[in-house]
Amino acid sequence: MFVIQIKVGRMKNFVYLLGDPLAREGLVVDSGWETQPILEAAESAGTRIKYVVATHGHFDHTLTLHELAEKCGAEVLIHENSSLEGGRRLRDDDQILVGEESVRVIHTPGHTEDSICLYDGKNLLTGDTLFIGGWGRTDLPGGSAEKLFASLHGSIMKLPDTTVIYPGHDYGRVTHRTLGEEAISNKALLARDLKSFLRLSS
Repeated sequence: MFVIQIKVGRMKNFVYLLGDPLAREGLVVDSGWETQPILEAAESAGTRIKYVVATHGHFDHTLTLHELAEKCGAEVLIHENSSLEGGRRLRDDDQILVGEESVRVIHTPGHTEDSICLYDGKNLLTGDTLFIGGWGRTDLPGGSAEKLFASLHGSIMKLPDTTVIYPGHDYGRVTHRTLGEEAISNKALLARDLKSFLRLSS
């Protein structure tokens, strides 16, 4: 499965196009700010957008969610805890089929109650749960430092070290990095207990 990373908007958001190159089907993750760069990327890749997925409900990740879906004839997918209207509801461990490929939904609450990550067996799209060198805020409505710690250490850290992390914002020195590299440099992943993590988040 290919991954195309597109930077959009004034908040350094990343939008992603994932797809099966043989089936020429794909999905878009976090359609925020504008649709044109996404449509151009899909056209260049020769890919029909089948789904538009939100990793969580914050406006900068969903501003053009339904607009893009309407333009492409795609289905909107959001977590079952989302307050957004419309779209099919996802649960933890659901599989999203794209051509002959599949993407697994991992519910990772903490930044928001509806936060999810998407894992294709090699790449992990983390939304605002985990950044390169950082982690999601927990001081906004629906945020919980305790839940974020559990998501990071109970779900994400169980994946292989070779997993490539693709975050929801361009906040790091690089645009993507392996989980193994993050595990030895990211303070949130180095915090081995909740108490240590809470000190980072305070």
